[in-house]
Amino acid sequence: MTASSIAARTDPALGAPILADTIAEMTYGDVSAAAARGAVILWAFGVVEQHGPHLPTGTDIYIPSARLRLARRFLAEAGIEALILPPYYWGVNHVSASFPASIKVRPEVMAALMGDVIDSLGGDGFSKVFLVSGHGDALHNRTLFEAAEAASKPDGVQAAFVADPALFARIGVDPASPHALATTAEPEPTHDGTVYADVHAGDWETSLMLALEPDLVRKDDLGGLPPTDLSADDLAEWRKGHDHARRVTPDGYLGDPASATAEKGAASIVRDARSIAEAIAARMAGKR
Repeated sequence: MTASSIAARTDPALGAPILADTIAEMTYGDVSAAAARGAVILWAFGVVEQHGPHLPTGTDIYIPSARLRLARRFLAEAGIEALILPPYYWGVNHVSASFPASIKVRPEVMAALMGDVIDSLGGDGFSKVFLVSGHGDALHNRTLFEAAEAASKPDGVQAAFVADPALFARIGVDPASPHALATTAEPEPTHDGTVYADVHAGDWETSLMLALEPDLVRKDDLGGLPPTDLSADDLAEWRKGHDHARRVTPDGYLGDPASATAEKGAASIVRDARSIAEAIAARMAGKR
């Protein structure tokens, strides 16, 4: 998979309309038949949230959606049928809550909607639902895990949050839980004592969007965005959210967007999608 093929949208598994390859494009009969065959459900979670002056507010929706479209292919190669739900994008915004266009939804509202959807899927005959987040907010991800746990039934549908071990550690979730599924991919770098944090609309996310949705990136603005060069202490302050975050990052980004390339983004998407698929395949085989 190359960055050019993604950018040109010649590959429907990556850059594509947000409902592409989801059950929104299927008939109810198609969905029912897939449930009877034992298909699993993949569900991407994001938010509408500011992503600096250069990225769209839907960044955290586009990225996990693309990961799941490609993960579905990898699962098919392993003999596992998967259906993709339309992405959930009314997530919890704590960190960026003081910025415009960062839509705020209460955790209990998100959890209630998730529970209804998972119950509905169980009623349709699906037994496995795998959730993937494109949004790093700790409260959002804790809500996602807790809702998956609460909606799962001992003798019915089971939901699991698929994420890297570092995220589970940050939100206080035991990766051994049946409702957590840890990937083996290395998390994106944030801070190792010498490398500055790059966690929001920086090099990493901008690279991903250059690969997936290049027309939505304000490329002419990138050269005028200096790296934030923030430390681990700065990152901790930023994660307090609301006005704390806006004081630390008044322009809304945390990292080095000017260093982004489509090539890095394409490689990241493929790596993450493969890791998600491998984790799900291992769970389905009873190995995790």
